[in-house]
Amino acid sequence: MFKISLRGRCALALAAASVWLAGCAPMQPDLVRVGRADLQLPPGNWERLDQGDSMLFNVLPDDVSHDLPMRTQAVGLRGPQNEMLAVIVVQTNATNDPRDTTLWTYTCPEQKGVQVTDFAKGSPVRIDCLRYKPRADSEEFLMKNRPVLAKWVKHQDAEPLAPYSHVSYRYATAEGGYMLVEALVDQRLLRPKTVGTDQFLAAGKPAQEWLIKFVDAAKNSVAMLDGRFVVPPFPIPLPH
Repeated sequence: MFKISLRGRCALALAAASVWLAGCAPMQPDLVRVGRADLQLPPGNWERLDQGDSMLFNVLPDDVSHDLPMRTQAVGLRGPQNEMLAVIVVQTNATNDPRDTTLWTYTCPEQKGVQVTDFAKGSPVRIDCLRYKPRADSEEFLMKNRPVLAKWVKHQDAEPLAPYSHVSYRYATAEGGYMLVEALVDQRLLRPKTVGTDQFLAAGKPAQEWLIKFVDAAKNSVAMLDGRFVVPPFPIPLPH
């Protein structure tokens, strides 16, 4: 089997690119394929998680699910005692096939106890919505808000140790590009141990910085020819 150089690979991809895609990331082995995207994970003991015959999540809005086929993949990060530290689910377009202008109707409403950022600023035709719940393990938050995900992680024995956070980011383009990424993350990976009031008040900053990188990585994935989604390393080192 012959190998194509990076330059040749990008040139071939550019020739076949869809109207909304641009760019080509360097090749790297052992990437997790999700539809049109390549999932590049930070260092750690990651594993693919079985999803059975059905997808974890419905495409929103529902009227595009038939003519915009999606693919979904979940991965889990194991700790030193084989405990689950994080679960990341990626859903995106099955192919790079070009498409006519797509109008999206998903909204990004405010919610008590949830940090909600609508980067689309209420646009009725596109999606750019980040939601972050620092304590998703409390008050049955996950079951009430993401029941399919809540049941699935329990069935897979993949629920992270409490306390854990929930991150959801949806992004779509007028050209039909779509990505949903969700993460359940052990808070030890997002929030440092604190001593004293000053450290406690600043403890949320690493998570906020990580969220920005997470959002940027998802947007870049939709823009890349190979859909490379480079998941940023968690801000706090893995527990030993």
